[in-house]
Amino acid sequence: MTVHARQLILPALAMAAIVLASNLLVQFPINPWLTWGAFSYPVAYLVTDVCNRVVGPQLARRVAWIGFACGLTCSALLAPLRIAVASGAAFIVSQLLDVAVFNQLRRQSWWKAPFFGSVAASIIDTAIFFSLAFSGTQIPWLPLACGDLGVKLFMALVLLPPYRVLVRRLTSA
Repeated sequence: MTVHARQLILPALAMAAIVLASNLLVQFPINPWLTWGAFSYPVAYLVTDVCNRVVGPQLARRVAWIGFACGLTCSALLAPLRIAVASGAAFIVSQLLDVAVFNQLRRQSWWKAPFFGSVAASIIDTAIFFSLAFSGTQIPWLPLACGDLGVKLFMALVLLPPYRVLVRRLTSA
């Protein structure tokens, strides 16, 4: 197995698991404005950002595409088709945006690239996912989208310390 393949396997599997878990958890509301998926999904940006910092944007994009394919396939089997398609579209657009924003900010202070990449990606992901998954249904999705976005923005802050630790450990290894 090549070094490149080894670098790809763990983050790609993590990404697929995060997408699948989030697609299942988004179906379970906590209250009228929040689902459980809001807490799991932001970890996908952590995976992308760590890959981007440690190995570079090419690997981060590959991990996003592999996570997209695996997550969409598993979600199509386990989640309603509408949620799987909405998730896939939102996922790949937001992940590629995260990589692009991260790269624009990568030379600035250590926290800016992962934070602002995650914030931009979270806004786009939320807009795409909730409008595709729930518009035209009886589900009051605007309050859910607002609650979801609030948690994603909060998680962008909460995940900065784990990002810092993971990057330090992986770059010193």
